[in-house]
Amino acid sequence: MSSWIPGADGSAFPLENLPYGVFRVAGGPDERPRVGTAIGDFVVDLGALAAAGGHRHAPLLTGMTLDGLLAAGPAAWREVRGWLTDLLGDRRWESGVRPHLVARDSVELLLPFTVADYVDFYSSEHHASNVGRLFRPNAAALPANWKHLPIGYHGRAGTVAVSGSPVVRPNGQRRDPASAGPSFGPSERLDLEVEVGFVVGVPSPGPVRVADFADHVFGVCLLNDWSARDVQSWETVPLGPFLGKSFLTSVSPWIVPLDALRHARVAPPPRDPEPLPYLRDVPGDPWGLDISLELEINGTVLSRPPFRSMYWTPAQQLAHLTCNGATLRTGDLFASGTVSGPEPDQRGCLLELSWGGAEPFRLADGSQRTFLEDGDEAVIRAWAPGPGGVRLGLGEVRGRVAPAS
Repeated sequence: MSSWIPGADGSAFPLENLPYGVFRVAGGPDERPRVGTAIGDFVVDLGALAAAGGHRHAPLLTGMTLDGLLAAGPAAWREVRGWLTDLLGDRRWESGVRPHLVARDSVELLLPFTVADYVDFYSSEHHASNVGRLFRPNAAALPANWKHLPIGYHGRAGTVAVSGSPVVRPNGQRRDPASAGPSFGPSERLDLEVEVGFVVGVPSPGPVRVADFADHVFGVCLLNDWSARDVQSWETVPLGPFLGKSFLTSVSPWIVPLDALRHARVAPPPRDPEPLPYLRDVPGDPWGLDISLELEINGTVLSRPPFRSMYWTPAQQLAHLTCNGATLRTGDLFASGTVSGPEPDQRGCLLELSWGGAEPFRLADGSQRTFLEDGDEAVIRAWAPGPGGVRLGLGEVRGRVAPAS
C-alpha cells in the first residue's frame, strides 16, 4: 500500500502501521490532549478529522485518551482502521485531511490510555535461565513450575508513565552480603528490562480463552520495567517483587493495533511438557510475534533481543491471568517480561549483560557499566514485519536516570 502523506512510505509509520496515541501542541491555541495516529512525520488529529467528516465513531476519537476506542471492541477497531487507511491512502481525500495533519516533531506525546491494572510476566526461557544461574548456581536454572504456567506478578498501575518521564533513582532497603543487616538509601544496582506490553480494550467478567485473545486485546506497546536489583533481591523472598519494581514502569506513546501485526505472527517455540488444556495454542492461530527489539544506552546499542523466542505467548499469558476468574477492565496492561535471546548480545537487561555485575560492558565513549548511573539514558526500540516486506516501527520508550530525591 502507498500513502499520499509526504514521507510515509518507507518510514517507521507507513500506511500499514497506523498506531494510536494521544498528543498535545504545547503553546498552541488549543493545548488539550487529542487522539491521533502516526503516519510518516505527521500526526493525524483523529477527533477533529472524524468530527469534520461526521464519522459515526467520532465520539470514540474526540476524548482526551484512547479509553473510548479501546472499550468499543474489534468491530469498531476494524472500522476506524479501514476508514483511516482509505483516507490516508487515496489522494481524493487529501483536501479534507490536510488541515488535520500536525508535524510529529512539534507535539508532546502523552500517556495514551488510563492504566487500570498492570501485570508483568516472566516468559523468556533464556532470561529466566540466566537469572536462575546467577541467583541459584547450585540448583536448577528454572523453577519447577516455569514450563507449566506463565509466572507473573501484579505491578503498580499508578506509576506507569509515558516514554521520556524522568527515572528518579529509587530509595529502599538493601543488604550488602558482607553486612549483618540492611541499610536504607538509593539503589546501587538500577536496571532496566526490555519488554513488550499488551493493552486490553474489551472487559471480561472472567476467564478468557487463548482463542479469544484478539477479542479483548487492542494492541501492543514497548515497555521498560525499571528495576532496583538490590532492593528487589532483599525483599523478594517469599512474596516476589514489590518496591524494587513499583517506582516506575515506562511505556511507549504509540499503541500498534493487533491488526497491523498480522504478518508478524509466528509459531512459538516447542513446548515440553505440553501445557495444560487451558494454555494450549490454537492450531493454525499462533500468537508468537516476530518483533525485533533494540536496547541502547547513551547512544551505544548493547543488545537486540528477539521477541519470537518467548516461550509463553501473550494469548497464554492472558488466559492464565484470568483462569481463576479474575476480571479484565478496559486499560489493563500486561507485559511480556524481559525479552532475551540465546546469545550474549540478545540479553534484555543489565543484570544479564553484566552477568550480575561481574562482567562490566563498555559504551562507545569508553566508559564501563554494570548497572545504570545517574545521567544515563536508555532507549528501547522495536520493529515488526508488515505486508510485502514493509517494516513497521513500534516507536521507542526512553528514560534518563535522575539522582535519588
